Amino acid sequence: MKAGLLTFYHLHHYGAILQAAATQRALASLGWDCETIDYFVNQDTRILKPPTSPGRAVGDAYNAIHYPALKRRWQRFQDFSKANLNLSARRYESREELERANLPYDLLISGSDQIWNPTIFPDGRFDPVFFGAFSPLRKIAYAPSFGVGRLPEGMEEELKQYLAGFSHLSVRELSGREIVREAADREAAVVLDPTLLLTAEEWSALAAERTVRGEYILCYCISRSAPLEPYIRRLAEETGLPVLQLCGTRRKLHPKAKLIFDAGPAEFLSLFRNAACVCTNSFHGTVFSVQFQRPFFTAVAPAELQEPERSRTFSLLSRLGLTDRVVGKGDAAGLNDVPDWPAAEARLQAARAGAMAYLKAALADEPWEEAGETPGDGPLLADRVHCTGCSACAAVCPKDAIALVRDKEGFAFPSVDPEKCVHCGLCTKTCPMFRDRAPKPLPAAFAAWNKEADVRRDSTSGGAFSALADYVLEGGGVVFGAALDGKQHLRHIACFRKEDLWRLRGAKYVQSDLEGVFREVKKCLETRQVLFSGTPCQVDGLYRFLGGRPENLTTCDLVCHGVPSPGVWEDMARHIEGKRGRELQTVRFRNKVEGWQNSHFTAVYDDGTVDTHPLFETEYGRAFGRALFLRNCCYRCPYASVNRPGDFTLGDLWGLRPDELPEQQQKGVSLLLVNTPHASHIFDQLPLVRRPFPVERAIAGNPRLASPTAQPADRAAFFAAYALEPFDQVVRKFCALPPLPVRAAGKVLSPEMKAKVKKVLKRG
Repeated sequence: MKAGLLTFYHLHHYGAILQAAATQRALASLGWDCETIDYFVNQDTRILKPPTSPGRAVGDAYNAIHYPALKRRWQRFQDFSKANLNLSARRYESREELERANLPYDLLISGSDQIWNPTIFPDGRFDPVFFGAFSPLRKIAYAPSFGVGRLPEGMEEELKQYLAGFSHLSVRELSGREIVREAADREAAVVLDPTLLLTAEEWSALAAERTVRGEYILCYCISRSAPLEPYIRRLAEETGLPVLQLCGTRRKLHPKAKLIFDAGPAEFLSLFRNAACVCTNSFHGTVFSVQFQRPFFTAVAPAELQEPERSRTFSLLSRLGLTDRVVGKGDAAGLNDVPDWPAAEARLQAARAGAMAYLKAALADEPWEEAGETPGDGPLLADRVHCTGCSACAAVCPKDAIALVRDKEGFAFPSVDPEKCVHCGLCTKTCPMFRDRAPKPLPAAFAAWNKEADVRRDSTSGGAFSALADYVLEGGGVVFGAALDGKQHLRHIACFRKEDLWRLRGAKYVQSDLEGVFREVKKCLETRQVLFSGTPCQVDGLYRFLGGRPENLTTCDLVCHGVPSPGVWEDMARHIEGKRGRELQTVRFRNKVEGWQNSHFTAVYDDGTVDTHPLFETEYGRAFGRALFLRNCCYRCPYASVNRPGDFTLGDLWGLRPDELPEQQQKGVSLLLVNTPHASHIFDQLPLVRRPFPVERAIAGNPRLASPTAQPADRAAFFAAYALEPFDQVVRKFCALPPLPVRAAGKVLSPEMKAKVKKVLKRG
């Protein structure tokens, strides 16, 4: 039996040619003669190309300098292809040529590589050839990739038509399965990349002889990767090993790196097989680190960190239990941590067996059903991307089996003690991330401010929270809110007296500690009214813990930019103390020393001295404004809408025109959303000056009522450095104000010019 393989192979790209060779060998092991159809399209392998832009000209100049080495690389790719790929006797350059051909195959197989990625073709559309649309032969798919997390709009019907001709469908990533399911209403198996179908021994047989003596650190990055740089630097410092950089990017990843330009596929395999450790942001760099069991660290794009379920690297590493090798996140492995290779190898062998079983069934046109995932030993909790740290799971656990433990980003996540856990399922049932919230009617919005001038002056905006807190305290109730202690640790506390309310006033730009607080709230609710103020995820977590909303509970959620890392803030506090040589007594993140619209970061020290500067000119304020170290879930926050969990929503009333409330703007004006009938009843009794305000304008002035904060591109780089380097050094690199000439240029250059400058700098 003979199969015609449709895949990429002409590109002088290590992953492309190695996956093509692996697919042919896997089919041969199942008794099939596999021939790669020599379809040559959009695959220009010339070293020097006619310059089409200034950037292309720079690239050609770089290639010209290294031409002898690049020529050797080119020839090595040609030689490897000739020795290891079985190509069709004829080359085809169009769908029409294939339609007219008398193809000698029993079936067509599409895959692997990104052959179903529409964005890589010149017209931005699918290439029908890679779906076998030129032939009535039976078609199967083995691990093709769409290369994108979601299809471009309007392409679902086209994809559905192409997939109709396939008897068996598989994809390489979980995101591909979702794309197939949504577009064609069909199920696709998620199988291994073909390079993982062969064993390390089989790849070693294809590798070149060792050309580098001694041990070395191998770096292979197909694009610039700032998160890996501190790992490369520290590994070189601690081991004393030389750094070899297999060139995929022109920029040196380490000042003393030796650049390798002439490696072909066989040399690529040899370099990975013999490396002491590997740093990479390439999927196939990750694959061959795993194949040869080399200690490795890998980096992924920011979008993949935000949506790991749509990442091919996460898809692979999660199957192997190696996601801690991804840098720039809180559970990343330590610099000297060794992967659990026996466990990873066992999982790889199981996944390989499953993939080969699918391929065997598809070739024989037999039914095949993917085995379900084996449930884990512990309870089901929200993953690290979605977990808000609300503490509801820990609070509800009857055996105290769950503790909130800080990770390497300084955020608290639930950790389950397997000795205490009785698998009652209460934590899973309680977690807000597993429950949909019912929609509420559109809230009533108000501009509001406190009638007491001193309270208003001491508040971040208009002092509306204090009026609400006073109302509850006057009725014999208790108020729960966030307060800093003497070590600048933020936690929720209970306030029973008006005299203590000052501790709860004002914005605190850090996530608060809720350990034990929900249980304390529940106990207080047995005898008195309670006001709980916090972020919307904290409010929702409290409701889930309580199992509903008791009549004597009032909640106020905050319009939240996102919660910064407590660990980062506490390190910043120590950094500030170190610079001044004295301890912090208290901090005001938003002080109206120059009015509400020009908030200051004010630090008061134990000797009575005071520092105050505009918030966004301070190191912490600048990084907070860029959303650099927010909790991961904040960038996909499900509460960033007007469907709020709290009775009230409180924020700043940004977006006022100069002629609106001109006498009040410098003093501060609160935005107050009244979300429930319970809140409406209380609101009528509060001693506030209030003015109705259009909800649409409230949303326009407070974008977090419509959408989450965008994740900055350098978040992973920040946390990679934070995990490894002295904090003062991290602050200088990521939080300091740019040099004066840069700031001046930023005020003069147009947005278009700034974008061009960034593009040039990034290319370097």
